[in-house]
Amino acid sequence: MIITQTPLRIGLVGGGTDLPHYYREHGGRVLNAAIDKYVYVVVKQRFDDDIYVNYSSKEIVGRVEDLQHDLVREAMHMTGVRRGVEITTLADIPSTGSGLGSSSSVTVGLLHALFTYQGRQVSAEELAERACTIEIERCGKPIGKQDQYAAAYGGICDIRFGPGDRVAVDKIGLDPLAHRELQSQLLLFYTGITRSADTILTEQRDNIVDRLHQLHLLRDLAAEAADGLRAGDTGCVGVALGKSWRAKRELATGVSNAALDESVEAALLAGATGAKIAGAGGGGFVLVSCPLEHQGAVRAALGDLKELPIRIDPQGSRVVLNAHRDIWG
Repeated sequence: MIITQTPLRIGLVGGGTDLPHYYREHGGRVLNAAIDKYVYVVVKQRFDDDIYVNYSSKEIVGRVEDLQHDLVREAMHMTGVRRGVEITTLADIPSTGSGLGSSSSVTVGLLHALFTYQGRQVSAEELAERACTIEIERCGKPIGKQDQYAAAYGGICDIRFGPGDRVAVDKIGLDPLAHRELQSQLLLFYTGITRSADTILTEQRDNIVDRLHQLHLLRDLAAEAADGLRAGDTGCVGVALGKSWRAKRELATGVSNAALDESVEAALLAGATGAKIAGAGGGGFVLVSCPLEHQGAVRAALGDLKELPIRIDPQGSRVVLNAHRDIWG
């Protein structure tokens, strides 16, 4: 049996500039952080040759090609696992429409578990690249690349995309005091609204030519926030987060709505330095950056939303159990 644990992530600044239609020409940049909420993937060898897959549904098939779960199907194809396994995916939070990169965490976790099952060690870079290939190229999802790299690498990542197809990841190592300060400022609240990001991201992709000003601003804000963090200025993240949300709202019509705007505005009026809807927008979680002295007021202002306590996870996807053996031996 193999079990992998793969973190979800919060996108701090720069989301949207990781779409290939933008970064291949203009270069993108994203600052994000892995959090201590996870996707778990269990791969267990079976006595027979059937394939069992357990998620929100259950599938039992004889061939990989017959699987309906596209991420499992493509991960099995890519890793060469063809038969005789049972695969189970579990998540700490609702795995659809959260805005925390859960789909990519599933893909990275699947690849990590299946490669380990095959006896192969893979780097974070390879896990991220292969997860991008599955989601963007093989499954045709209109998504960017930040989620896969955040899940594979963990920690606080300053990620540059393009021009062209190159990706450069720089994990920002803060001293313990700065790390605690940044972590203490970040709050996450669940709106109760789940949505598919595909519609929003498809519109966002189609709008790129007309939204270059906003995308350039998002890219530059990510650079400013990353440079500020390296200099020990944790407060720069909240300021950049607030500015980025105003630009992000203009990328597509579904990014926000009246209820979401009201939640963001309530947090700001209560003393937050920045607030935004996580991920592509449209629902999921409200991410807030707020000094400790104002957090009580922010929690009161968002009292109808459920808070999800989070910490920054310095690690990316990892194998937490490797008990694989040949059941015939």
